[in-house]
Amino acid sequence: MFAENHDKFRRTAEEVKKMGFDPLRQLFLIALQALIGTSKSLWEKKSIVFKQCGWTDEDVVSAFEKYPRCMILSEQNITATMNFYVKTMGFKSSYIAIRPALLSYSLERRLIPRYSVLQALLSKGLIDKFSASSLVCSEKLFLQRFVTSYEDPYLLKLYEEKRGLS
Repeated sequence: MFAENHDKFRRTAEEVKKMGFDPLRQLFLIALQALIGTSKSLWEKKSIVFKQCGWTDEDVVSAFEKYPRCMILSEQNITATMNFYVKTMGFKSSYIAIRPALLSYSLERRLIPRYSVLQALLSKGLIDKFSASSLVCSEKLFLQRFVTSYEDPYLLKLYEEKRGLS
């Protein structure tokens, strides 16, 4: 049993090296973890989910190379997050493929609350537009830029409500 696991580990490590990951970098370990923990059939299922969202085979490989954790996410998480970015926020699927780390953010705790505040600011004419950077900045910075700086208690209430804090 140990020899079999060792052989699988060695083969997978070689595969990760062939993909261009540097064994001296943390990303190598993350890619290794993703490949070891994902069977070929599960990898294919997740690839199909990404393709249903508009990605190509090349997008899937490129996304994995940039952010290997994208293949650790559940199929439901991939679908829900991609749908939110594409259908709700209006991002192109290819935009997410180039920035796959965007898939790591929690819909409930980060994306929906922040999007709700940004939409409120847009509807009040307080901002003209926003970008993905508004979603990925730190909690402190987001609150400073988009909530407390407007001195509107509704924004904080909306944010906390959407995060389930109220």
